[in-house]
Amino acid sequence: MMSLLKILVIVMVGLTLALLVAGQAGMLRGTAPTDLGLKNGQLKPPANSPNSVSSQASLHAGHPFQAYADIAPLAYTGDGAAAFARAVAIVKTMPGATMVKENPGYAYAQYQTRWLKFTDDLELALDESVRVIHVRSASRIGRGDLGVNRARVETIRTAMAGG
Repeated sequence: MMSLLKILVIVMVGLTLALLVAGQAGMLRGTAPTDLGLKNGQLKPPANSPNSVSSQASLHAGHPFQAYADIAPLAYTGDGAAAFARAVAIVKTMPGATMVKENPGYAYAQYQTRWLKFTDDLELALDESVRVIHVRSASRIGRGDLGVNRARVETIRTAMAGG
């Protein structure tokens, strides 16, 4: 007779394999958003769950996840176009990143995890009037993001600062 521990191990291994197969089959990618981009100088509002960050979260007073989503924009000195080009170049070198759209002052990239193929969306928008690059990074699926989107933006910030 099989022990309870052996049964639990078999179940856990089976669930892990099923999750990996689902990820590799693209079942965890989520649907690409169709409403990204700048609208009246603003990026899309934060997600309706704690799985996104936005440097424009403060523009959405009363949003249920405004505090969670709030993150500082990427400040720069010098030429705005050059700073934006540097941010875009940094994004392109990050693991799992694919640049989808790159225009002067606006860029959109997708990040995909290696094993489970979860896909996140990142937007950058240059605002030369206040010398910042606004950013929004959001997971497509799930209630939380385990801090991945915030860490991604902070990685870009650190790289832009030269560190």
